[in-house]
Amino acid sequence: MTAILEPLKRELLALQARDLRVRSELAADGSLFEGYHPRMEDVHRANAEALRAIIGAHGWPDEALVGTEGAEAAWLVAQHAIAEPDFMRECRRLVDEASLAGRVPRWQFAYLDDRIRTFEGKPQRFGTQVDLTPDGPALNALDDPDQVDARRREAGLGSIDASLSRLRDAPLPTRDEYAIRQAEGNLWRKNVGWIP
Repeated sequence: MTAILEPLKRELLALQARDLRVRSELAADGSLFEGYHPRMEDVHRANAEALRAIIGAHGWPDEALVGTEGAEAAWLVAQHAIAEPDFMRECRRLVDEASLAGRVPRWQFAYLDDRIRTFEGKPQRFGTQVDLTPDGPALNALDDPDQVDARRREAGLGSIDASLSRLRDAPLPTRDEYAIRQAEGNLWRKNVGWIP
């Protein structure tokens, strides 16, 4: 068994802390919700570059290498590398392998897979991606909805209802705000390379 690399774990936790700190600052002034904020994108890109170097030197930073907290921090960095589709897809492959081998929890793959599929305009498989619409929280399209609960159980996720209930009190956009956000999001996905 490999000993946990404490310096590597601390590096990943620092990347996570920076991401969450900037997100919190931007959420506090409301600018986080006005498209992909340039400060947030800068953090995500810098964190992705650091994670890319870690993967190059050590492979996927799983729980045996960096502990539970470090592995979750690595997942968060991958989950937020949204401006780098190819890197996110590679992380998905690595997290899939690690989760199937029991080196990280399967829910990490579920969230990463659903996020990528949603950005690609494909139906998600685990129901982790929710959109705030003028009518309330709504799941993004599901692939084989009859099997989603079984897939969620296999990934160690709770019910979709519990997930949606956490968003029931979130402020909802107006119809005009939602339409603008959708149009801007589609343009961004095309420009970044998620969709043709």
